[in-house]
Order: sequence, then structure tokens, then C-alpha cells
Amino acid sequence: MNASSLAPVTENTPGGKSGRSRRPRKGNSVLAQGEPSIWGTGGALVVAITMIVGLLVLVLIQGAVTFWPMDLVRIRTVDGKVYLGEVTREETYRPEAEVFTSLPPRERDRAREAVQQAAGVARRRLLRTGNYDLTGFHHQWVSDFQIAEESKPEWGLVVERLTWGNFYGTPTAFLLDGKEVASDPDDIWAQFVNHHDAVAERFSRSVDLNRHGIGALSRKQNAALLARKQAEISYGKSSSEYAVADKQFAEVESACKEEDARIKSEINTLNKENDRFQLRLVTADGQEKILPLADIVRAYPANRLSFGDEVGIYFSRWAEFLTQRPRQANTEGGVLPAIWGTVAMTLLMSLVVVPFGVLAALYLREYAKSGPIISVVRIAINNLAGVPSIVFGVFGMGFFCYLVGKFIDGGPQHIQVAPMPPAWWWLAMLAVVLVGAAAFLVGLIGARDRAKESRFGRYLGRFAVALWLLSLAPVVYVVVHTPYFSGFYEANLPSPTFGTGGVLWASLTLALLTVPVVIVATEESLAAVPNSMREGSYACGASKWQTIRRIVLPRALPGIMTGMILAMARGAGEVAPIMLVGAVKLAPELPVDGVFPYLHPSRSFMHLGFHIYDLGFQSLNSEAARPMVYTTTLLLIGIVALLNVMAVWLRSRLRRRYLVSQF
Repeated sequence: MNASSLAPVTENTPGGKSGRSRRPRKGNSVLAQGEPSIWGTGGALVVAITMIVGLLVLVLIQGAVTFWPMDLVRIRTVDGKVYLGEVTREETYRPEAEVFTSLPPRERDRAREAVQQAAGVARRRLLRTGNYDLTGFHHQWVSDFQIAEESKPEWGLVVERLTWGNFYGTPTAFLLDGKEVASDPDDIWAQFVNHHDAVAERFSRSVDLNRHGIGALSRKQNAALLARKQAEISYGKSSSEYAVADKQFAEVESACKEEDARIKSEINTLNKENDRFQLRLVTADGQEKILPLADIVRAYPANRLSFGDEVGIYFSRWAEFLTQRPRQANTEGGVLPAIWGTVAMTLLMSLVVVPFGVLAALYLREYAKSGPIISVVRIAINNLAGVPSIVFGVFGMGFFCYLVGKFIDGGPQHIQVAPMPPAWWWLAMLAVVLVGAAAFLVGLIGARDRAKESRFGRYLGRFAVALWLLSLAPVVYVVVHTPYFSGFYEANLPSPTFGTGGVLWASLTLALLTVPVVIVATEESLAAVPNSMREGSYACGASKWQTIRRIVLPRALPGIMTGMILAMARGAGEVAPIMLVGAVKLAPELPVDGVFPYLHPSRSFMHLGFHIYDLGFQSLNSEAARPMVYTTTLLLIGIVALLNVMAVWLRSRLRRRYLVSQF
């Protein structure tokens, strides 16, 4: 070996001198080992989890404390104003110079000095003063330097009313038939406790009679009226069918009037009995107010409550929130209609999206062969998952509501499509039948030849598919232009039934929105089933469909359930699409009730997500709505979590039953 080959390698410096010899490094660098990537990905995961947990904790705390009763505070300011209310929140701020101008000169200097000693900041509290019908405002900010006197009155009452929001005052008398029967606060409170439950029960009975009793009579009378109108449209006024329908309507109307008079008499009796009981209160600034007990939902002396009383009020408010309808522009009361609407829409969406998503994934994975068309379809599915949700809402409004819904209501004329002449319509029907029969026969011949591995059989199969596609367009055209269909709700027109937003159209719109999620999840679960199990099934003589039904699908069910869980979670929280296709601020009737057919897909509905949006951005009293936003958000998260837990439990059972294993 040449000795020169063993000499160390040197580098020439700019001055021509040789530098240090280059020596090989010992070990790998930190970047080569990948530790920065590990720390980076781990840190990103920690940040993401922290953000999610922080948001959930914030919603949990703010939503859970909304219904806890607070003490009443009476504040007299230095300018002589008196406020009585609950402290909803407090904050520190830097008061401007204009804030001190409303104070008396002596107090102005003291306030400025106190603020300067606190480095220019001051604390202020937001009082929920209520009494909107007397004062015109719900809340009042009070800074510490404005307070001359602060106390907690022993008999300050919090009165939750059906209208006008809360009332805060001190009881001065309990009235029975307009006469004072108690003037001492202890006696007044005892009278209120003795009579309020009976008054509330009578009021509930009155509301039930008005809503269900008179409502049932109205539905019966309306059905008879629509039957008479339909007979007039179909047969004319001079026909015997119209005469029968008119006679039935007269009988129904007469019976309904008698029952309506009886129900209203009972309602008036209940209301007159409730009007006997009244409560007189005086506000912090000396104004008197007489409140009927029937208008009071709940009342309590806030500063005399024990811990057990506070717990009872807390759970009573939760029960009202979950079981009653909203009131006071949705800022008070319950969200029962929104719960029903959310659950009904989510379940309907799941019933639609899962079968269609699974069938599409089965075809793409098990039947279709790779090619440019299948590649385009997969790209379209992935792109569909990224389309903004509001686009689906616009499509649902235009296609489902204004096209399909109006066609169901009134037929072709209602969507401004001219029906075909009967002779041409029957010729078009004959052409459709012939093309369909040809496609069926060609498909049978092609299937027989494909079984013999014939190239001609493959060509026949493609030709059969083309014939089926060719017959699809005439079918749609014939259905749309049929002269023999005038809609199912022609008598209701011009009032739309399905031609407007409803829970059915909202469910179908969200099904379109979430179907890519189900398709992708199902395809991945089908691909995870080992090919050895398919081959074993084929070796035992099973057909393609038998293998899919008995081997592939059972073992892919956990993955399919995962797709359904993801679809339910996304669909239940979407707001933008349903605002256009069915969700409303206040729905007088539930989409699911005890009236046949029990599920009413044409009705508009309330939704918890839309309810949150309405409270947060459309409420006139934003401060009163703010706690309800957190509570409704907590409820929505809980409902979605409950639906997901049920699906996860079912998925775990399926996974244990159909444990995938390689042969």
C-alpha cells in the first residue's frame, strides 16, 4: 500500500497554508436521530389537548353555575340612586375623565384619589336589576367609587316571571280578591308558599287545554276543511263527492264549536280562580308593583336561603331547562323543543347517510375496478368533504325545498313545468320500459358470457350499463311532466307543506354533507379485512355477495360505526345549512309528538346549535343571554357525547364479536 494513501487529508487556507486535518465525527447528530421532530410533534399534541380540555372546562364551569342562585345586593350610589339585583360578573377597567363628572364635587375628588392610588384602575360590577317593565333596562354597571352604601336585604325577593324577565323587590302585601290578607314579610311568604303550587297547577292545566284541547279541535276542523276543498278541486262543487265532504265539514264544525265552548269555559274558570291571588312588592327605588301569582314561575328570598334551598332551586331550574319551552325571547325557560329537534334531525340524518355511504363504499371497494372513472369519483368524494357547509344549505333549499317539496305539494304545475299530453306521456313511458327491458336482457346475456370469461360478455356488460343510464333521464322527465299527478297537498296551497324548510330536508341536506365521511371510513374498514378471509370464503363455494354479507361486512362493522359516529358528531353541530332548510328561532309545534303520525317531517324545528347562535348574536338582552349560551353549549356537547357513547358501545360489542384475524 502506498504510504501517501495513509496521510491525513488537509485543507488549503486562502493564504496557501494547510489547515487542520478533517476527522470523522463520532456518533449521529441530534437532527439525525429525530429528537426535535419527536419533541415538536409531542408539543403540538399537548397544545391541542390543552386547548380542547380548556374549552371543555370553560363551558362546563360557566354552564354549570348558570342556574345557581345568587345573593341580592342593595346598592345606594353617591348620586342618590338605589339598585337591587344580582352581581353577574365583575371586572377592572381604567375609568375615563367623563366618568367622574356625574359625581358630587366632594365624592369626585375622593374617587379620583382612590383610582390614582390603585394605579389608575377601578373595579366595577354588573348588577342584574331586572324590572324591565318599570325601568327599561336589565343590567347596570356600578363602580366601587360610586357606592355610598351596600347591603343585603333580608327579604329581597327574586321573582322569575313568564313575561318581562325577573323582578327584584321587597314584599309588602299578599292580596286575595284584591284585599290584603298579610302584610308582614314572614306571613306574606307563608301565604305565597301555600297558594303558589295550586296556582301553578291550574295555570299548567289551562295551558294544556289551550295547546292540546283546542289544538286538537283546530286540526280536526282543518282536516275536514281541506277534504272539502280537495273534493271541490277534484270533482267540482256540483258533484256528490263535494256534497258529502261539505256535510261532513258542517258536522265536524258544529261538534268542534260545542267542544271549543266547553274547553274555553273551563279555561276561564281556571284563570278567574288564579286571578284572585296577587303579590305586591316595592322596588329599591320605591315603586310598587302587583304581580299575579299565575305570572310567577318561581320566587325565593335570595338572602335567606340555606344550602339545601339553593340546591333545590338549582335542580329545579335544570328541570325547567330540560323539560319546558323557552320564554322571554329564548333567554329564559327551557329548550325542550330544541332538544327534540336536534335528536330527531340527527337520527334521521344517520338513517339516511349510513346506508347510502356504505353502499357507495362497497361498490368502490368490492366491485369497481381501478380506472380513470373510479379515480375521478374518489377525487370528487374527497373534494366534497371540503365544500363549505353553507353551500350544502343553499343546495338543499333550492333542490329539496323549492323543487322536490313543491312538486310533492302541487305536482308539475307548482314548479312551473307543463305536463305532457297523455298520449305523448304514455309513449314516453313505453320507451322507458323498452329501454329498461333491453338493459335487463343485455345484462343477463353479458353475465352468462362473462362467467365463461368471454370478451364479448364484458362488452355486453358495459352496453347494459349504458342502457340503464340512458333510461334514467327519461324516467326523471316522465315523472316530472306527468299529467296524472297534482300533488299530495293541493288543497293546502298556496300554503306550502313540504315546499318550505322542515326536519326532513334538513336531515337530507346534512346527509349529503356527511356522506363523504361515511364513505371514507367504510372503505378503510373494508380494506382492513384480510384478503385471506375472502379467499377462504370463495374456496368454500361462496359467491361474491355471500362473501361480502357473511364475511366482509360483519368484520367491517366497527369501522362503519366509526364513520357513523363522525357523521353524527359533525351533523349535530352544523348550523349554517339548517338555517336555510328548516331551523327556526321558535317552533310552536315539535317535529316529534303524540299526534299521529308522531313524526312530522314537514315541520320546522328548533336546534340547539341554532339556538346558541340566536342567543349569542340575535338576542336583544345579550347579558341575560350570555349564561344561557354556555348552558346550551354544555347541553349540546352532552347530547352529542351521549349519542357517540351509545355508538361506541355498539361498536365495541361488534368488535369483540367479529374480531379480525389472519388465516
